[in-house]
Amino acid sequence: MAPVFMQKRCGIRNGESNLPSRVDRHTIEVECAGTAETRTGERHSTFQLLLKRHVLALCALLALAASCFGQDWIRTGTGLGVEKVRLAVADFKASNQDPKNAELLKTFNDTLWNDLDNAGIFDMVSKSFYPLTVVGGPTDIKFESWNVPPPNAAMLAFGNLGVSGANVVVQGWLYDVKNIASPQVLGKQYSDAATPEAARTIAHKFANEIIFRLGGGIAGIAESKIYFVSNRTGHKEIWAMDYDGANQHALTNLGTISLSPRISPDGSRLAFSSLTKAGWEILMYSIDLGRLVSFPRYGGVNLSPAWTSDGTRLAFSSSRSGDPEIYVVDASGSNLKRITSFKGPDVSPVWNRKTSAQIAWVSGRTGLPQIYIMDADGTNVQRMTDQGYAVSPSWSPNGQFLAFSWIRHYGPGAPGSQDIYIMDIASQQWVQLTHDGGKNDFPSWSPDGRHIIFQSNRTGSLQIWTMLADGTGQKQLTTSGSNTQPNWSWQ
Repeated sequence: MAPVFMQKRCGIRNGESNLPSRVDRHTIEVECAGTAETRTGERHSTFQLLLKRHVLALCALLALAASCFGQDWIRTGTGLGVEKVRLAVADFKASNQDPKNAELLKTFNDTLWNDLDNAGIFDMVSKSFYPLTVVGGPTDIKFESWNVPPPNAAMLAFGNLGVSGANVVVQGWLYDVKNIASPQVLGKQYSDAATPEAARTIAHKFANEIIFRLGGGIAGIAESKIYFVSNRTGHKEIWAMDYDGANQHALTNLGTISLSPRISPDGSRLAFSSLTKAGWEILMYSIDLGRLVSFPRYGGVNLSPAWTSDGTRLAFSSSRSGDPEIYVVDASGSNLKRITSFKGPDVSPVWNRKTSAQIAWVSGRTGLPQIYIMDADGTNVQRMTDQGYAVSPSWSPNGQFLAFSWIRHYGPGAPGSQDIYIMDIASQQWVQLTHDGGKNDFPSWSPDGRHIIFQSNRTGSLQIWTMLADGTGQKQLTTSGSNTQPNWSWQ
């Protein structure tokens, strides 16, 4: 009989949203097991994406997220701690009379506003404060209508869109409306097919340009993707969606249980775990080809692959030698090397995103699951969490932080909420980002390091949520079926 924890984590008994009532036979951080073939396994660990600068005072963050705990400063990529740019985004204007303009303008305008609002670095000026004059080009700008109250904008994004035949042309500008003598910060023109999908893509591109110029030179995430597990077709398959929850679609149709999607840094390959006829294997899906490609089988239960930042190696957990241990292979699956060797499961590896010189993982060697880090060869092991039940580490893009899921007070009678935390690796100081809103797990960093995606059952079913890296701005992205284990693309 499979351990209780494994059965629950796989959703085979009582639903995958349940937490274990006990940890049995050293089963920790188990992503799935609970069949005759699978007696141990591991939960997904996420580790992605590019975090850079901006100073965030911890007490300011904790005023939003928790209490201060006597800590001083913690650096994140949210941009909090510096004054946000006050940005107005005027609805783009039709440049001609084509009847297709209306639909594409709505798609474009909604997408552009949402992208800039989601960025977390702007003070978005409410459209109720905008002047009544429609702005479609530079000659339409009346600076005194924008740079004083009520809009009191510092920057203004505006432009026009027009369909001509099968194509749409978009012109966009970003003006510093406080600098009347030399206001233009950005001017771009885009042309693509006259479809709503193309209008969304153009809006993403223009938003990213604005974010890059006003956000400290950090690339925007509007064109990034999220990979996740969904059961909405009746089986747990691997799905993908845009960063904002749009364009949700299945990638696999294997008719089994697939878990732990991990996109390669160049976006060309997706590694994941799947229950095959031979057992739990690491499978490789080519995004370019739209199908599975060959990857070695190792025996035992193989789960939670994780890419190095250069895409040349994978780490994963395997029970091929008995206990689940951490192994490293080349991207082709060759040169298998075991890097942990300790009684009790070692699972959920994730590389230091910046250097690939360290691996964080979850180990049950002391009883309940805790998060550890080690050098890439398995040496210099350090325990990062010291209590409770800590799982699902995700390494920030700048290499300074771990996001993870933590039940800080675990056990009978304990007020055991499961929440997302981030920890500064050097100081081991931590900040709680979610607060008693269901069970929150599987965090994954955005490429810019300003956002974290995670799963939560706070609305009754497991769904994908996103938030800024200080815990604010929490939004639900999925609604249909059960959706879990999100992984944010590297770019």
